[in-house]
Amino acid sequence: MSQNPTSLRSNKILRITLAALASIIGLYPLLYFFQSSFGLLGNKDSMLLANMLWSSAFYIHVTTGGLSLLIGWVQFNQRIRLSAAAIHRRLGKLYLLFALCSSVSSAYLALHAEGGVISATGFLCLAIVWFTTTFMGYTSIRKGRVIQHKRFMVFSYASCFAAVTLRIWLPLLIIIYGDFIKAYVLVAWLCWLPNMFVAYMLTRNINKSQNQFV
Repeated sequence: MSQNPTSLRSNKILRITLAALASIIGLYPLLYFFQSSFGLLGNKDSMLLANMLWSSAFYIHVTTGGLSLLIGWVQFNQRIRLSAAAIHRRLGKLYLLFALCSSVSSAYLALHAEGGVISATGFLCLAIVWFTTTFMGYTSIRKGRVIQHKRFMVFSYASCFAAVTLRIWLPLLIIIYGDFIKAYVLVAWLCWLPNMFVAYMLTRNINKSQNQFV
């Protein structure tokens, strides 16, 4: 059954908005290479910033995470998936590499997150979910399980998109609480749990609608 014009227009606006946000935040890490105290780095202890392991993990995370955001949304484009399957596969392999690198490095960074064990656990859980869903998406398509692959990759990109939702929620929470640490503890969970719910809503009827994500 075809969608009505209003629904199609709304879906197009939503896709453009998500693509724009993903692209902006995907390029955001470039700023860290030009200003050492930019963004969240301004709240870090000087000893931690001087730690080579932490610094390496941070730049691997933000760089590959940004590239994951830039590549990921393209993978849900119907035209590319149907008319340029080879491009879809190549971009998929790049997304796999970048997402796994970013999630692994973020797991280490989570252990040093501001806000103590609550925020650390939130970001660590996000890293595990992102790594697991990405890896399962890859193994699923290798076994020819297309529907399962679609489901896992929606959840994978929803995890990746936490980079965007974090930057939407954090300023609002700082205004509400008037305290960065309180806001950061909450955003460690709020930046990705609602994304998982959205991913679930998008994938729950995927068997009934094969073209939902293409």
